[in-house]
Amino acid sequence: MKKSTIWILGIGLVVLGCFYFAPKTHGTVSTNGECLTTAPRDRIAVTLRVTTLNKNALQSMRDATAKIAEINSYLAELDVHAQTTEFNSYEKTEWNHTTQKSVNLGTETTIAVEVSADNMDVIEQILNQFAGQPNIYVGNLQMFTSQETLKPIMEECLESAVKNARERAVALVGGANGRVGKLLSVSYGNASYDVPTTNFRVMATAAKMEAMDAGAFGTLTSKDTNVSVQVSATFEIK
Repeated sequence: MKKSTIWILGIGLVVLGCFYFAPKTHGTVSTNGECLTTAPRDRIAVTLRVTTLNKNALQSMRDATAKIAEINSYLAELDVHAQTTEFNSYEKTEWNHTTQKSVNLGTETTIAVEVSADNMDVIEQILNQFAGQPNIYVGNLQMFTSQETLKPIMEECLESAVKNARERAVALVGGANGRVGKLLSVSYGNASYDVPTTNFRVMATAAKMEAMDAGAFGTLTSKDTNVSVQVSATFEIK
C-alpha cells in the first residue's frame, strides 16, 4: 500500500474518531413560571405634617423647623423609624373675589415626617400626642410589609416560580423528568406586591379625630400582602 493511501486512511480515522467521541449537543426548552403567595403586614405607618404660614418667609421656615424638631425629639424616645418625606416652602396666594385680585397671604412651609412602628399602640400614642395640635396634621395611616419580612418570602417565591417553569418544561417536551436537564438561564421581569385597603378606625378622642386628614382613615388593613413573581427560564434537554 502506498504511503499516500495510508496517510489518507489515517486522516479519515482521526476525523471519524473525533466525530464519534465529540460531546453530544443538547437542545433547550424555554418556559415561563409563576408563583403567587402572601406576606404578613408587620409595620404600621402614619405621616405627621407640619404646616406654618407667616408673612416673613424666614420665620415661616423657622416655625416649621422648630415644630419638627419637637416631634423628632419625642420620636427619639420611641421604638420607631422616622424619615422626612416632604420639605416645601412657597408664597401662598388667595383670590379676592371683591377686589378681583390675587392676595399674598405669606409664605407657607410644609415639612412631613413618616413614622413607622411594628406596634399599633405606639402609633396610637403618637397620634394622641400630636393630633389636634396647631399646625400639625395627620394622614396616610397604613399597614405594610417591611423589606426584612418581604425579602425571604420573595426569594422563596422566586424558587417556586423556577420550579413551576421546570414542570411546564417537562410537560412541554412530553417526557419524564430525566429529559429536562439543568437550568441554563433564568430572568424575572415581574415581581410585585399589592396594597389592598379596608376600613379601619384608630381609637382616639373625637377632638383629635377632627384635626386629622380624611386620608388618615379607611387605609389601614390587617390583610396579608399579595406577592406575585413571574420568571422566564431555559433548561437543557438531555
